[in-house]
Amino acid sequence: MSGWSARDAFYIGRCLHLADQAAAHGEVPVGAVIVDPSGAIVAEGMNLRETAFDATAHAEVVALRRASELRRRWYLDDLTLYVTLEPCLMCSGALVQSRIRRVVYGCTDPKGGAMGSLYDVPRDTRLNHRFPYEAGVRAEECAERLTRFFREKRASKRSG
Repeated sequence: MSGWSARDAFYIGRCLHLADQAAAHGEVPVGAVIVDPSGAIVAEGMNLRETAFDATAHAEVVALRRASELRRRWYLDDLTLYVTLEPCLMCSGALVQSRIRRVVYGCTDPKGGAMGSLYDVPRDTRLNHRFPYEAGVRAEECAERLTRFFREKRASKRSG
């Protein structure tokens, strides 16, 4: 456990529940929650790309949109985003634009991650906003959901 806490693990647990809901709807199992400093969940999101026919409907973007709507502002500098999978380049950019305070994620994404894997957007000094992030919170559980989802998807293609 590096810089993360039992509180971080708790919120990743909520993200895992959302990831399970996404998988039940045929979506890649990724869930996200946004939390205020008091620990209240401000907004939640899960992947909705297939359901919404929207390439930008990643769990993080869905949660950011809901948080901004509820708070009636795009500037989310006091909030923390929790998500099961390392955010991609698009989501990392959206998090920079929202001025998020902190991000905590579960498993890394070696093929598309932009918070340490392929890129390190939150620490890029060329950008006007940077934020800390923690990786690896309940990583095995997060990765297992993705592995199972894609294994079942491949199996159904072979049998179909």
